[in-house]
Amino acid sequence: MLKETTVTKQLPMLDLRLEYEYMKADIDSAISRCLDHQKWILGPEVSELEQNVAAYLGASHCIGCSSGTDALVLALRAIAIKTRGAEFFDRADQVITTPFTFTATGDAILRAGATPVFVDIDPSTFNISMENIKKYVSGNRGKVAGIIPVHLYGQACDMQEMVSFAMENGLFIVEDVAQAFGSDWKSKKLGTIGDAGCYSFFPSKNLGGFGDAGMVATNDGVIAELARMLLKHGGKDKYNVDHVGYNARIDTLHAAVLLAKLKYIDEFNSRRKKIAAIYREQLEGMDGIGLPAETDGCHHVFHQYTIRVGGGSRDLLQAHLSGNHISTMVYYPVPLHDMLVFKNGRAIEGGDLSCSEKAATEVLSLPIEPLMEKEDVLFVCAKIKDFFGIR
Repeated sequence: MLKETTVTKQLPMLDLRLEYEYMKADIDSAISRCLDHQKWILGPEVSELEQNVAAYLGASHCIGCSSGTDALVLALRAIAIKTRGAEFFDRADQVITTPFTFTATGDAILRAGATPVFVDIDPSTFNISMENIKKYVSGNRGKVAGIIPVHLYGQACDMQEMVSFAMENGLFIVEDVAQAFGSDWKSKKLGTIGDAGCYSFFPSKNLGGFGDAGMVATNDGVIAELARMLLKHGGKDKYNVDHVGYNARIDTLHAAVLLAKLKYIDEFNSRRKKIAAIYREQLEGMDGIGLPAETDGCHHVFHQYTIRVGGGSRDLLQAHLSGNHISTMVYYPVPLHDMLVFKNGRAIEGGDLSCSEKAATEVLSLPIEPLMEKEDVLFVCAKIKDFFGIR
């Protein structure tokens, strides 16, 4: 019988201090090397990180940058220059994505000059619905330029049908892999399947740095070269530039930390999966709770362990868990199409979005710290059962 006294401190969503202690020798050594060489802008760790991540992913090119958001913008801008011969997309160019994601996904489309089109999700996976993509494109021939699927919470989208459909219709695919580093679809690492893949190394991500950082992966040499130019003010020579660019480099120090942590990624993703298996074992079959989908070939690395709480009880359960020292989060409480930034004609609602709207009222992410003790996971499950009156 689990003792009530086993958890007396707050259980965080993620304990970065605990993770640092676990990797301390590697991280401290990486930082020390930077202190020795003092090459803080595009130092040797940057190219080493790009090469090591490319080898891990099986990608031809990886380009480190300042954030996952900037990775999306750089990829879209590079595709616009390559395919349109213009610095930006035109507002007439539509890019389909999900409204159930972080703001950056839709915002990057605006920043690249195109118009976001929001189509609804598959309620079982929370990922964009291929059926809804097809439905929108069939009624808007010639208007859609591309698709940005988001591998939400670490769950891979089913890419087979999407890739075939995109090729048949001349659409590009930019994968948003901000939450799914290390996951794969049928043995292909996410981010290497479309025209480009974009990663975030925000501290809380499965591979997280000590600040903002990101990366673009691609097998297209032209997209890679353009992305490299754009992140350094738009040119190969910063004193004689070709394009409207950015100061979007990844810092040497961030690259060094990520290099140190990269060798732990498979271990930590495996730990996340084991925690997810305990949650499933304990919570499966409970009325009022929906668990993350398990789809053949679409692997999940559980950046978040996100359940559905039906019957209008989500906020009550969250308060109950908080009262028992258990941290939870709602990702995401407001779908993109309901945000002011996407109003006033800046975006298009590509059909009914009720599944996304419903998910926003029901999702709740539970703690899934990779170094979390089994006892703590069982404590969370026990308190959920208490809320529903299950003994």
